[in-house]
Order: sequence, then structure tokens, then C-alpha cells
Amino acid sequence: MTTTTPAQNPSSGTRGRRSARAAAAGVVGLLLLTGCTGGEDGGSGGGVGGFLGGGDEPTVELAALPAVSVLQAEGDRSVPASEALFAASPLVVLVAADADVAAAGSRAEELGVPLLVVAVPAPTPSASPSGSGAPSTTAPTDAAPTDGATTTADEGGAVEGAPPAAEPPAPAVPGADPAAVVAEVERLGAEQVLAADEGSRAWAEGALDAEVLDAASDDVEAPERAEPGADGAATADPTADGAAAAGDGVLVLSTGEAADLAPAATARAAGASVEEVPGGDPRADGALVESASAAPPASVLALSPDFGDTDRLAQRMDVVETGYQLPGGGQVPFPGRHMIALYGSPGTPSLGVMGEQDVDAAVERAKEVAAEYDDLVEDPVVPTFEIITTVASASAGDDGDYSQELDPEVVRPWIEAAADAGVYVVLDLQPGRTDFLTQAQRYEDLLTYPGVGLALDPEWRLEPDQRHLRQVGQVGVDEVNAVGDWLAELVREEDLPPKVFLLHQFQTRMIVDRERLDMSHDELVPLVHADGHGTPGQKLDTYRALQTDAPEGMRWGWKNFYDEDTPTMTPAETMAVEPMPDFVSYQ
Repeated sequence: MTTTTPAQNPSSGTRGRRSARAAAAGVVGLLLLTGCTGGEDGGSGGGVGGFLGGGDEPTVELAALPAVSVLQAEGDRSVPASEALFAASPLVVLVAADADVAAAGSRAEELGVPLLVVAVPAPTPSASPSGSGAPSTTAPTDAAPTDGATTTADEGGAVEGAPPAAEPPAPAVPGADPAAVVAEVERLGAEQVLAADEGSRAWAEGALDAEVLDAASDDVEAPERAEPGADGAATADPTADGAAAAGDGVLVLSTGEAADLAPAATARAAGASVEEVPGGDPRADGALVESASAAPPASVLALSPDFGDTDRLAQRMDVVETGYQLPGGGQVPFPGRHMIALYGSPGTPSLGVMGEQDVDAAVERAKEVAAEYDDLVEDPVVPTFEIITTVASASAGDDGDYSQELDPEVVRPWIEAAADAGVYVVLDLQPGRTDFLTQAQRYEDLLTYPGVGLALDPEWRLEPDQRHLRQVGQVGVDEVNAVGDWLAELVREEDLPPKVFLLHQFQTRMIVDRERLDMSHDELVPLVHADGHGTPGQKLDTYRALQTDAPEGMRWGWKNFYDEDTPTMTPAETMAVEPMPDFVSYQ
């Protein structure tokens, strides 16, 4: 389901929610993971082997979690996940890294116990017929060498003339160091280990002080689970700031990579909900935005460092829980959609096609132009307005800056009509002799709308002694970064989706020291918009030149002119340029 931005300004009250989440992110040990997975009907089993019957038998105890946490393990994640989710378990499932981890995960989920993946040592070579223990390397006497090749073994055991032995493939799932598995089994108080394969079974029998059960056994049942508040069971402190009451849900985030197989199974065994988020940004997943905003989780655990640190994930989840979705779904503008924009200023046809009609007609026209791209790309195509909000002027005006600033109340109806119609909006600044930050701050209230981004047009940035159209303007990257810093802070404080941060450019000199552009803001998606006119060949040359020394991660945009281009490129020709533009505007 795609939810478009509501028409009204949504910023009221978001700062309180953000502060609460930030406080909760630092509270450790406040949440009890709940839910049983013992059998198909969701009930717990009667015990495991000798644990059947009796009121004092060992039970599974689930761990307390902070409001937001991230496993930062680069290798094995099965042990860290077990540590985070389980306080105690009389039974664990064990699997070798090169065995069927997915099948072992299913067994752990059925039993409601942790799954540990062990990097068992490679098996020793089989003994030679002589009984010496050394591998046999001599060719069979009844096998004649082919093509005159000899196959006798040298003193080191290598076979002359034989192809080199292939290296065994690395396990798809990283396994834990055996010592870490031993320590985790002891921490859990596990008295029994269900070995899912021969490799883990052989290792466990020699390394663990626990009964090793056969995976094929039919009488292995789920151990009982301690009730919240029972002696020894973890509970939440209802008086603590950010504490979550027992019974609230736990959301576990996975990127879906192989290393998450075991920890995801352990999470489901603990009763948590597991969601795959490829790329590690929950804001990009429209379905997750919808579900998490409808029923906010009490605790969030990410299984991979791809989700960033705890503070970053907490901030992202604050945005997710607002429920706002950009046109096209999700909350991250790019990648994942293409924006096709009408450029202009309300009521001024000479400045671009957007201003050639009233707002309702402009919405329909934007949709018609965007529809021409639907069959050319796989991602959603989003109709867009790029509104010239401050207009370069031949006269200095009362403030002497050679820029006419539109009243925000003139622009607001366009933003609200766009939001209602599923149209994204970018506010474009042509500052004259003032600076971009001063003008951007004038429109702060408009920029608190979730579906509104910001564009800077250095062509119209003047020095104190310059006038428009006598030269192409330029701006230093420090001024651009100052705007980015301010805008990112606004987005962060208001729990807004990331904003398009568009930089117009058709000459490399227009943004001085562009290679120092700050690309670190999680709240912004910077994009260079190549907006020169001319022949297709000239425009392509400009597009390629602008890509030289571009900061890593930069997105790209393109402008088509109805009158000045000779000829205007078709949608198919436009989307064939490399890299394919995320943002295309028409003037």
C-alpha cells in the first residue's frame, strides 16, 4: 500500500516523540521478549528428555532488550543473537557452518530455543591402508597413467602429474569460534544440545559438558518457558524512562543475507517478528513503514552492522513510525523511484511550464508527463513540481538582493494540492546577492512538509558587484554544506523522511570545490541536476563532464527544454543516458 503525504503540515508534536525514542534507545534491560513457539498451535512443549514433568525443571528465560539495539558482529551472529535474546535455555540447537543451517533454524524455531552455528575444524584425512594414519597418495596399481603421465607421490604426499586438489568451498554462513559456542552453552545453562549434523555432533561430544541429542530423535520436545515475572525471568521496570510493558512486540531487522539465517531463526524462536530489509534502511520499505506505524514495536533489534549504529537506527525508526510515505512508497527518495518534474513558478508562464496553468491543471499535466516514463523504468514514476520560490530579478528590489521571494502562503496551496495528488515538490532558490541559507530559512515552515525537497541554483548566485545574465553565477561548497547542515537538522528534529537536496549545475565552475560536498547526512539525498540546453550531443557532453570528481554516492538529474533544446529528447532517449537520471525536469 502506498500512502501519500497528508495535505496538512505534519510537524506538530514530532519533537516529543523523537526525544522519547532517543531516551529509550539508551535504556538497557527494560523489555521482556515474549511469545511461545513450542508447537504448531503456539503452545509450549512439555519438556526435553529428562525435563518432562515436575515443577522445578529448567525453563527457557527470554532476555530483556533495550528499546533499540544493533548487533555489530562482522562474522558469526548466532552467538550474539542468542546473548541478546535468551537469558537461559536448557536446550540449544547446534549446526556446523557448512551444514544445512536453514533446516536447523526451522528445528530451533519449533523448539523455541537458540540456534548456534559452530565453525567446526575440518575433518582429518582418512587413514591409509597401512594403518600409519597418513593419507594414501599412491595411484592404484591397476590404473594405467594416461598420456604417459606419472602419478606417483612425492615425499610430501603430493601426487606428481595430478591436478591440484580443489580448495573446499567456504561456508555460506559464518560460524562461531568453538570457544565462543562453549561459553554460550555454559551461559545459557544448557544441559542438552540437539546436533543437527554429524560435524557438529562429533565436535559437541568432545567439547561440551552437555548431553548431545540425535537430530533424528522423535521424542525431543520444546522446554517450558518461564512466565514474565516468574522467579529468575527477566521483566521490564515500568517506572523506568522508556520502559516497555511485558507483552509488547519485538521487531528484529535482517538484511536477508546468509549470516542472518541463524540469528533470525533464534529471534523467531524467541517469539519476535523478523522483517527483511535489504540495504539496512527501514525507511525504504513501504510495507514496514505501514506495519510499524500501525503497531509500533516496543523494541527493535537489528542483526547486522549494515543498519548503522544504535543512534542512527533509533532516528530512522522514529521516522518509520510517523507512517508518512512519499509518492511511490517508502520514505527514501532515491533509489527506488524516478521523479518527472514540471519546472516553473506559480502564475508566471514565462518561467516554465508549471506556471502556464492553475494548480489543479498543473497536477494533471505533471501526471501526464510522468506517465510517458512508466513503461521505460521498473521503479515507480512520481509526478513532481519544481517550484521557483525565489526568482532572479533584473531589479535590486527593496532588500537589494536581485531576487524576488514569493510569499510562503502563495506556495503553500501548491504544496498541499501536490501532497493530496501524490506529487512530490522541490522548492528552487535563485538567491541573487544574498546567500542560499538565508533564503532557505525563509521557507522553513514549508520544508517541514514530508514531501518537499530543496534545490539550489548557483547560476543565479551573485557576488556583491554582479548582475544577472552578465555571467553565470557560482557558489562555494561551504555555503552549500551550510544549507545541508541546516536542512538535515530540520529533518532530524521533525522526524521527516529524507529530502531531495538538488544542486543545479551545467558548468563545473558553478560549485567551487564540489568534491568536498558533505555526503554524510542521513537525512538528505544529494543530486546534481544537469540543466544546460542545446543539442543532445552537447547535453550529453555536459552530463559526462559533471560526473568528473563527483562525490561518491551522488545521484543524478537531467533537464529537458521544450523550446531551447534542438531537438527536445524523448523520454526513451532521456532514460538511456548513463547513469540513468533519478530526476528529470521539463522547462
